[in-house]
Amino acid sequence: METEESCRVVPFQLQFDKPLPSHVTMAEWNPEKDLLAMVTHDSKILLHRFNWQRLWTISPGKSITSLCWRPDGKAIAVGLDDGTLSLHDVENGKLLRSLKSHCSAIICLNWEEDNHLVRDDCSHTSKYEDRTSRFFPPAPKAPRMPGLVSGDNGFMDDGEESFQELSNSSLQRFNILCSGDKDGNICFSIFGIFPISKINIYDLTFPLSREGAETTYKLLNASIHKVALSKDLCRLIVMCSGDLVVVGDELKDVHLAGHNEHGLHCLALKTSIFCDRKNELHQVAQQASSIEDLTEVVRTSLSVMCRQWSDAMHTFQEKFSSLSTLIIDHGIDSSPQEEFLSLLGGARTSPPVHQFLVNTLSEVGVKRISKVICGAGKELQSIVLDHLQPAAEVIGFRMGELRGLSRWRARYHGIGLDESLVNNATEKAGMLLVQVERFMRVLSSVLQQYANFFNWLFKCIKLLMSEPSDQLLPYNSELIVIFLKFLYEQDPVKQLLEISDADYDIEIDVETMQRIRELVQFGGFSDTEYLRRTLAKEFQQMEISFREAFEMPFITVSRKILCEDFLPLCPLPSLSKAPSSMRIPTSVSYYEDSSKASLSHYTCQKQYIDYVSLQVPNESFSDIANCVCIVRGFMYDSHRLKNGYSSLEAVLLYIPADYQCVDLSLYKDSQIVMLLNRATKRSESAVDGCMMIMHASDLPYVSISRSACTDNWTLQELKDSVAHLNIGDEKARTIPHSVTAPLAVSASRGVACVFAARKRALVYILEEDEDEVSDAE
Repeated sequence: METEESCRVVPFQLQFDKPLPSHVTMAEWNPEKDLLAMVTHDSKILLHRFNWQRLWTISPGKSITSLCWRPDGKAIAVGLDDGTLSLHDVENGKLLRSLKSHCSAIICLNWEEDNHLVRDDCSHTSKYEDRTSRFFPPAPKAPRMPGLVSGDNGFMDDGEESFQELSNSSLQRFNILCSGDKDGNICFSIFGIFPISKINIYDLTFPLSREGAETTYKLLNASIHKVALSKDLCRLIVMCSGDLVVVGDELKDVHLAGHNEHGLHCLALKTSIFCDRKNELHQVAQQASSIEDLTEVVRTSLSVMCRQWSDAMHTFQEKFSSLSTLIIDHGIDSSPQEEFLSLLGGARTSPPVHQFLVNTLSEVGVKRISKVICGAGKELQSIVLDHLQPAAEVIGFRMGELRGLSRWRARYHGIGLDESLVNNATEKAGMLLVQVERFMRVLSSVLQQYANFFNWLFKCIKLLMSEPSDQLLPYNSELIVIFLKFLYEQDPVKQLLEISDADYDIEIDVETMQRIRELVQFGGFSDTEYLRRTLAKEFQQMEISFREAFEMPFITVSRKILCEDFLPLCPLPSLSKAPSSMRIPTSVSYYEDSSKASLSHYTCQKQYIDYVSLQVPNESFSDIANCVCIVRGFMYDSHRLKNGYSSLEAVLLYIPADYQCVDLSLYKDSQIVMLLNRATKRSESAVDGCMMIMHASDLPYVSISRSACTDNWTLQELKDSVAHLNIGDEKARTIPHSVTAPLAVSASRGVACVFAARKRALVYILEEDEDEVSDAE
């Protein structure tokens, strides 16, 4: 074959042949830049430029199971085996966001951007404007937890401006990140950061024809292989394997559908709510995701404040606890407070107090403890002013924006924005601001009490040591009495900050409660018990109200995602008989339909036709082996049916017997790139690779019936019309190595990366004109 290639123009130009540190299990080209992300066998992510310069390497610390780029190429989504979805910055690989939407390994990811401009009711181009920046400075970041390394909190790295761009969805086109796990769950996240719906393919039912009658079916023991949203976000193709079962009349009685029930299936889910309500979803996601970000700032602020104040109080209690020990050792029946009050009243200083003040505590000890407590108090005030209070204010403003949207019931009730729940959440956000204001007053009062107490101790120590005390700061005796009675063994600041399971109610006098009930009559709020709650408890209640308000759109949108069509492709070995290493190469893509019927009469927007390709497992059929199947036109709408596009088309490609398909990928302009291995004549163990590209639209498709039937698998209809693939007639390139999956193809850059044996990566230019591939930036 090398001789034949030398006689004609080689279709693919080899650019690089580079060694790799480890075997590659996944690879994805950046959709906008000449960047290739690769996942190695030891779960590291490597990012290389087209010239093979490595930009960064990261290791999430867990097994990586899926990979996907954001449509604009500025962030990459990584699915992990524990169900965590992490987003990383393309510039440096640092963590931007970590979501836990799944409970099991995320098998596949698909991030699709809406290709249509958002228009309002008057057909004007609409762009959602976030008004928060008009009234507030940039949103505050979470304060650093003492002793915490950047990125350890699983949220974001400090100093990263890219996170602000990630969360500022008003700068983006509307996009949806789909993630599927091994338990059959599919999650949808707007802009990759705001979960909007979740479905399980086990819960989907669909009518199919069997023996002339229509029966309701569902899938059990399903495993998702691939998900792909259409470019208009109206439909989702799901390729999955599972057991096809019959559902009884009450949707409870389930029994097997037949002797070949386990197989590979294709589902078409209706996700038109993402397209029909994208403007409303855009606005809700913008506000809600920002609120969740700021809620994290409040939570972290409270945690940092609680820890810093607790450390300061521990220093105070550790030093002053020795006074209680001295009193007991001297056999005196008294308490530290009583001894200090006696000293304040002018009585003779008792031996334990004298020993404690002069020897144990001393002037140096008072200065040190005073510095610790005053420093902690100033740090708490700084956190409140720089982080907690600005975050709470912006939260209140954004909840007010959502409150206004929720009152537009004609548009926002359909996506689950409930006015009563949003009103309650808005009130809780306002109450948090009230609690922050009260906390600042309490903290200021406590710091004043401690400062006054330490001033008095300074003077006492000076007097006991017969040193001059004229230059010391004055103190207030009444405040010392209040301190010894209420603050010496109590900590109101910690009580306000600490989140505990035990219910702690602040005592409020009857007159104040009566005034609050009278204020409620004027409107604006309805909660009369907020003064009894601590700051931490108020934050907990606010979180609960947010969760309830945002859960309603999540539930509403999830209920509107339904199974629209079902295609049983081919049988598979049962789970107990299937080899553990069984992998089915699949690829799903959407291409612009250039036919006359492709333009919608109503929208005048481009229409797309879907292509689904897969390698047919040899175990599926006894009379179909070593074949690749391509199905097109699986997803359709009513307008396309009226224009004669009701038929579903498919083709089986027989690969020559001495070749084996390793991987495949749909390419631009309805093309398909296949990666093959060929056993050479030198020895049975010697294997050469081959990469070829062909136009999928020119293949001899056969129309198959849309009325899916469980008596026969779809691919069985094609066994008498198999098209034989002649590799010599196609654009093909021999690779002098055994090749392995994955095949990484960039439709925007016209390049492909092939991974060969002995840990090598080969980068080819697929286009005939090399100028179409830009140099590395």
